[in-house]
Amino acid sequence: MSVTDDEHDVRDGAAVDPRERTLPWWGFGLANLAVVLALAFASWWLLVDPRWSPLSVYPQPYTAVLFWTILATVWVGFTFGWLGPAGLRQPWRGLVGVGLTLAIGIAITVVLAYGWGALDPTFSAGRDGGAGFTTGNLFVLFGFFSYVLSAVNGAHWPFGGRIRHPWAGIGEIALVFIPTLALYLVFALPNLATWAQPDGSPLMSLSTVIGWFYSIVVATVMTGLITENRPWSRAGSPGRVAAAAVVGNIALGTVLYFVLLAVAKLLIGPVNVTALGAGVTQYAAQFGVCFAVWMILWANIFGNKPTGFSPGVNIAVRIVVTFVMSALTYVLYYFVLAEHVLHEPGAGGTLSGNALGFLDWVIQWMLWYVLFLGSYGLPKARPEAP
Repeated sequence: MSVTDDEHDVRDGAAVDPRERTLPWWGFGLANLAVVLALAFASWWLLVDPRWSPLSVYPQPYTAVLFWTILATVWVGFTFGWLGPAGLRQPWRGLVGVGLTLAIGIAITVVLAYGWGALDPTFSAGRDGGAGFTTGNLFVLFGFFSYVLSAVNGAHWPFGGRIRHPWAGIGEIALVFIPTLALYLVFALPNLATWAQPDGSPLMSLSTVIGWFYSIVVATVMTGLITENRPWSRAGSPGRVAAAAVVGNIALGTVLYFVLLAVAKLLIGPVNVTALGAGVTQYAAQFGVCFAVWMILWANIFGNKPTGFSPGVNIAVRIVVTFVMSALTYVLYYFVLAEHVLHEPGAGGTLSGNALGFLDWVIQWMLWYVLFLGSYGLPKARPEAP
């Protein structure tokens, strides 16, 4: 998820004044990371923390609002190529974008849980354990794949370059909604629907669906950002590139599912794997979100380094660096942050929390601060010599 040349430049597109203070690429990255983490932790303690926040929204409806807000950010920032009103200066441009996406996330959550939920108890806000909210927000799992792929891998095909906004964005949202809904109806809804037959058997358990499909999301982020759409970009015409990205990312994500799950199990240890039981398959997604965080950060605030070697070497180094940082983040979250800093309840064994909650919170703040607000208040990254 990074801004392309044909999208509005959230940093106002101004050339760097040689008299202006700048930061080296690593300094710019660390400064942005510090701000994003400060915003994520402070807002968590105030709004979400199950021990400190007065709102009592953890884990639901917080998770539902977060997931729908991230998808709304994808729609506003990438599907429509619009990162706030172009006529406004920062920080108002970014703040309007933040407000708009948050409003969309809250509105969809309310409509599903209190509107549609009044007709179908599957989505009702009153279901035990927030299951109604969970049923609604699981649509976003598939939307992360389809809408990000359409914008980042597929170059908005078939609308990109042919139709102007807002019609291109509206058409893309409507078209991509169809396969997204189909995936949701086949893989997710049968696991949670109140009308499902007690003796019926879904295609796979909900934990496995989350672990597998989030791994496909990870593949989409990896190929869209870290590999710069390789190898799908070699397919030829825009339609072929989009088709190759769909098939290729599903195949790559399926392979990643087994890799991420194996690493996740290794890092939490056999005692915790046993305690989690069949639910351990979801931990491919728990590790995957750590990987996604670092790939998105690396592409957007660390300049997607390195860039000076051959494409193969550049990509290999990026993957290794972000993967190692992901492993460290995963261990830090599950053995320190979740219980002692974020005050999340136990998840099984010695583990606490759910990385998909807090790490997606970090992703949301990164998108808001770096892309919408253009790293407001920080010196610009120092241009590199050609």
